[in-house]
Amino acid sequence: MHSFRRRGFTLIELLIVVAIIAILAAIAVPNFLEAQT
Repeated sequence: MHSFRRRGFTLIELLIVVAIIAILAAIAVPNFLEAQT
């Protein structure tokens, strides 16, 4: 189980992280732009 861990992120983990960041950005950016006006 631990052997593949040493290669760092797997492709699936990387996609999950990117998806989370995209969701957070989609939520945060409109709120940030609204607060500026």
